Amino acid sequence: MAQTGSGKGNKRTLRGEILAVRRGLTAGDAQKAAAALAEHALELSELSTARAVAAYVSVGTEPGTHALLDALHARGTRVLLPVLLPDNDLDWAAYDGPDSLVEVQHPGRMTLLEPAGERLGPDAVLEADAVLLPGLAVDERGTRLGRGGGSYDRVLTRLERAAVPSALVVLLYDSEVVAHVPGEAHDRPVHAVVTPSGTRRFVRHGV
Repeated sequence: MAQTGSGKGNKRTLRGEILAVRRGLTAGDAQKAAAALAEHALELSELSTARAVAAYVSVGTEPGTHALLDALHARGTRVLLPVLLPDNDLDWAAYDGPDSLVEVQHPGRMTLLEPAGERLGPDAVLEADAVLLPGLAVDERGTRLGRGGGSYDRVLTRLERAAVPSALVVLLYDSEVVAHVPGEAHDRPVHAVVTPSGTRRFVRHGV
């Protein structure tokens, strides 16, 4: 699955390949992977010591986060979840268990589960000691491939202003750790990837 070129065309190809594999997962495979992913993520030191974690609610065949969110919440970690704004930026609100989530249909997108509580503003992510990022792949340098919507590019730009850097962690399936992701100048490497089979850390670049 690894790509050797660069540029938006190759990113688009890689996204298509990964999404095709995800669509082929059975519900049982996805549920088993989500349980293993949560187990490994909870052992990650960046999460076990975090007072606040910015995360997200998985949808469809994304690596499942529901069990992880509940476990973090149960052990007293403040969990912030994104709320998609009309301009594709992200607001944030606190997670208070499964009943605090509501289905929201954004124009031209799949239905998302978002927190129903008080909106805290886009800069609330700066409170997080660790940020869990959605993605489609990560390579040996820690370069993450997102879906291309740009929402998390804005989040990462905000985090660069933080006085204390947040740990950046991407949650993926095992096959999505690849040799090379086409990168761009603004890309910010993640610090670790968690998959159902374990955790891998990357060299921190200037952080």
